[in-house]
Amino acid sequence: MRKDLLPGEQVIVMTRPQPRMLFIPAVVFVVAPALAAFASAWIIRGGLRDMYPAVSADWTFWLVAGCVLAALWALCGFCLPRLLRWQATRYFLTSRRIMARYGILRRRDQQVFLASVRNVTVTQTLLQRMLRSGTISLDAGHQFSAVLRDVPEVATFHRFVLDALDELPKDEFFEWGHAQDGSDAGFPRDVREGGRDER
Repeated sequence: MRKDLLPGEQVIVMTRPQPRMLFIPAVVFVVAPALAAFASAWIIRGGLRDMYPAVSADWTFWLVAGCVLAALWALCGFCLPRLLRWQATRYFLTSRRIMARYGILRRRDQQVFLASVRNVTVTQTLLQRMLRSGTISLDAGHQFSAVLRDVPEVATFHRFVLDALDELPKDEFFEWGHAQDGSDAGFPRDVREGGRDER
C-alpha cells in the first residue's frame, strides 16, 4: 500500500468488510465434514445395504469416496472462495482518497479523491445495526458514485471520513479533473466551502 500513496499522503485506516458474510461458510465448514464422516461410517456398517438390499458390498468404496468428495467440494468449492473473496477485499481511507480493492488473481481498484466528494451517506439494515456495520455511499458528482458495502464500525469510519474532509487544505479543491498542484484527480470538482452534505 505504501508504494501506492501520493506524495504527502497518509493512511488513516484500512479495513475489510464485516465478516458476517463468512457465517454460512463457517457453518458449512463444520457441518460438511461431520456429515461426510457420519454417512461414511453408516455406509461401512452396512446401513445402506440394510435399507436397500440390492446395494452390494462392492459399492462401499465408491459410496464412501462420494461422501469424501462431496465434503471436499463443500470446503474447496463453497467455503474457500468466499473466504478468499472476503480476505481480498480491503477499504482504505487516506488523507486524500478513499480506495476499495477487490480480487486476488483479477484485482480491481476503485478510488475517490476526497476533494471531489459532495455527499457521504450511511445506510444500515437492522442486522447491520446490530453488528455496527453499514454501507457508505460517496457522491462525487457528475453521475459518479462509489459504494463501500458492509463497512465494520461504520460510525467510526464515517467520522474518520468527515474528519479527513474537514482537514483537506483549501488549495486541494479540484477544477475539471485536475488538482491545483497539477496532479490528475480523475474526478471533476465543483464543491465550494459549505457545499458538502455531511450526513
